[in-house]
Amino acid sequence: MFWFMQGLCFLPAFLVIWSSSTFIVNYIIAIFRKDVDVIFPYISDTGALPPESCLFGLMTFISAFAGAATMYARYKYVEKLSEETSLVRPCLNKAALGLGMLACLGMCIVATFQETTVTRVHDAGAVLFFLTGVLYAIFQSVISHRIYPFGSSLTVCRIRTAIATLACLAFFPTLICVFFVKQTKLHRDTHDEDYTYHLASAVSEWIVAFSFVCFFLTYIDEFKVIYFCIVNFLLMIECIHYHGALLS
Repeated sequence: MFWFMQGLCFLPAFLVIWSSSTFIVNYIIAIFRKDVDVIFPYISDTGALPPESCLFGLMTFISAFAGAATMYARYKYVEKLSEETSLVRPCLNKAALGLGMLACLGMCIVATFQETTVTRVHDAGAVLFFLTGVLYAIFQSVISHRIYPFGSSLTVCRIRTAIATLACLAFFPTLICVFFVKQTKLHRDTHDEDYTYHLASAVSEWIVAFSFVCFFLTYIDEFKVIYFCIVNFLLMIECIHYHGALLS
C-alpha cells in the first residue's frame, strides 16, 4: 500500500500540494505576463488580473474545501481520543474547528472578491483568513501537547508550536505595515515612500501563508491511522446534499 493510501493522509497531502501550487503557479504566471514585480508582491496581487484571477479563485476555493475537510477529520480524531482519554476538553476542540472553518470562509471571500475590484471586502477576508488561521495553529499546537503521547510525537508537537509561533510573529507586521501602504498599484518602485512598509508586509504575508502549509504538512503522518473519519465525512456530505434538496 502506498503511503498516501493509508488512512486519511491524502487529505493533508493534497492540501499541502494544492495550496503551495496555488501560490507558486499564480506567481509564475503573473511574473511571466509582467503583471507584478518579481520581488515579493502581495499574494493577492498575483491573482488580481485575468487570466491569473480566474485560476487563483478556482484554486483558492479548492484549497478552502480541502482545508475544511482536513480540519474536520482532525476534529473527529481528537474527539475520539478525548472520549477514550479525556485529555482535551470538547470546547477546546470545537473552538479550534470553528476557527478553522472561519479561516476557510476567509479564503473563499479572498477568492470571490478580487483585490482590484472590491478591495475592502477582499482585505476583510484576508484578515479573517490570517487571524483565524494563526489562532487555529495555536489551538492545535496546544491540543497536540495535551494528547501526547497519543497522536504525534513530541518532536512533531514542538515543530507545530514553532510553526504557530512563526506565523503569529509574522502576522503582526503583515497587518500593521499594510496600514502604512498608501498605494495599491501592482508595480512598485523602490523610491516610493511606503515601499519599505509594502516590502515588510508582503514578506510577512508569504511567511504566514507558507507557515500554514508547513503546519498541515505535520498532519500527514498522523492521518495515516485515521479511518473512522471517512464514514463521518461522507455522512456530513450526504446531509449537506439532503438539506440542499429540501431547500430546493
